[in-house]
Amino acid sequence: MIFRKIQPGTCRAWLSRVSLRQEPCLFSSVPPQPVPPLAHTLQGYLRALEPLLPPEEIRHTRRMVQEFGRPGGLGARLQDGLERRARHTKNWITDWWVQWAYLESRQPLPVHSNPAISLPRRDYNDWRSQLVFASKLIAAVLDFKLPVEYMRGKPLCMELYPLLFSSCRIPGPKHDYIAHYGRSRRSPTHITVVRNYQFFQLEVYNSDGSRMTESQIHSQLLRIRSQSWKTDKEPMGILTSEHRHTWGEAYNRLLRDKLNKESVRLIETGLFSLCLDSPVMRISDEKYASRKAAQILHGGGTFSNSGNRWFDKTLQFVVGEDGSWGLLYEQATAEGPPIATLLHHILEYCEKPDPKRAPLVPLPMPKKLYFHIDREIKRDIEHAKQNLDILINDLDVNVFNFKRFGKELPKKHNLSPNSFIQVALQLAYYRVHNEVCPSCDIASQRMFRGGRTEFIRSPTNQTLKFILAFDDPAVSVRNREAKLQLFREAVDAYTALTDLAIKGHGIDRHLLGLKLQAIEEGLSIPKIFMDTAYGLATHWKLRTGQVPANTDSVMCFGPLVPDGYAICYNPQADHVHFSITAFNCCEETHAETLAHTLKDTLCQLQELLQPTQKPKLKPT
Repeated sequence: MIFRKIQPGTCRAWLSRVSLRQEPCLFSSVPPQPVPPLAHTLQGYLRALEPLLPPEEIRHTRRMVQEFGRPGGLGARLQDGLERRARHTKNWITDWWVQWAYLESRQPLPVHSNPAISLPRRDYNDWRSQLVFASKLIAAVLDFKLPVEYMRGKPLCMELYPLLFSSCRIPGPKHDYIAHYGRSRRSPTHITVVRNYQFFQLEVYNSDGSRMTESQIHSQLLRIRSQSWKTDKEPMGILTSEHRHTWGEAYNRLLRDKLNKESVRLIETGLFSLCLDSPVMRISDEKYASRKAAQILHGGGTFSNSGNRWFDKTLQFVVGEDGSWGLLYEQATAEGPPIATLLHHILEYCEKPDPKRAPLVPLPMPKKLYFHIDREIKRDIEHAKQNLDILINDLDVNVFNFKRFGKELPKKHNLSPNSFIQVALQLAYYRVHNEVCPSCDIASQRMFRGGRTEFIRSPTNQTLKFILAFDDPAVSVRNREAKLQLFREAVDAYTALTDLAIKGHGIDRHLLGLKLQAIEEGLSIPKIFMDTAYGLATHWKLRTGQVPANTDSVMCFGPLVPDGYAICYNPQADHVHFSITAFNCCEETHAETLAHTLKDTLCQLQELLQPTQKPKLKPT
């Protein structure tokens, strides 16, 4: 549970005030992230492999791990290097992690990287109401204040918050980088609005520095609408959906032109982007939630709203003409918990009436951003359109609301709701594929200075033992207590792993750090990282994530591997929202099949905890 206190200062104000020189006042109470003991990580790694590998392969890997971890060996040398790095940097792993996991990845940002959050549909279905709500949303974001958050009574590192606004990912040939414009002497005062593939610079502060009111913003959005009728405009934003190397080359071609460079810079420096989308194609009520989440995630394709995105931008709010809305964010800078805090503020703000009357001052016309498109850029756009449509058509998205129970059920039985769901996911996967698989969940490391995330691995030995017993016909139905005990042990084992990860004693970031430290020292990559066991253990067939939100939102992103799934869930008191994605090109994975199996599995686990009392027959 995260508790929040609010400090005064609007997003623009703290963007201009917070700088690296002021970090101590914001983060001095947060301790540095520890480097876990080498022996602890290596033991945890071997335990994580046990449910996944046959005994002879485990024995082979154990010998390799023992050689790596012996006193005075290579592991000890690399451990010393990491501890030295920890003493001389703010955080020994975060910069490496962001570079390795995000900035060096060459995959397209939509589907593969940027998570989307789909919010409950607003009660409107016309463009007028769309602009009214969009105005309120913009005002809500501008009203957002820097919180101070606590978890388990300890303060969390807040350094990500100032970086959410006026930041953007910039493509490069071998790796990308992040540009933060909010730290400049004159911090940006505009947002970018995009409608019908056309981008606009919208100033959201008055000349006296005050925030624009909702009615002022609304009048400006009406002006934007009148200047952005559907035309044959080229969808420039599609370029940002490309493979990063391809986009990096096109980016350099694009910026050769002075007009293009100015337009791109205004998009990149804006506080955030607002995407005014056309309606989501409605096939059926059952599939609408899935289609809506997919729209936020990738725009629905080049004939829909994908041209209304700039996927490099850290924050993009999407408001549809049909009441659909949500948020898309870029992971190198943003993370789930701060985004959830921002959304919580927006939802609270949207319940209030407009507090201010619009001052009677003339407003400057929103600036339309123009691009000079030559033959090369035109060709780049056509290739990007084809590639994005292929990617979108390959993604299977299944969103559903499980209504039988929510997080109160496991809580009632002294079980962690997150651990309960994780064990259920492993059981459902086993039932579909007749095997368990490497799975990762996300634990926050924000209890440490500059901390980002750590993986929580599953399955555990306890989970495998439970899975094999639960569907084993040889285990009698009358052995309910035995099954329940195995289930509790599986859930508790996962909870213990979670606690270790939150305290900075997970294994995956440490293993990555050891590997990168070897590269840093000019050494060969250690054998344990070249072992087939390591490749198998990091082939994440289940990418999972919990949305830490108190609202009916659904997060959605694509699988990490071609033959895997991504599963997001948001447990509320009496229901749980799920999204499952898989790639159609893989014949073995099917999102709908796993969704049906997961529903049945959850119902059976409810029965295990709360067996239905069969009525006794009355004597005749």
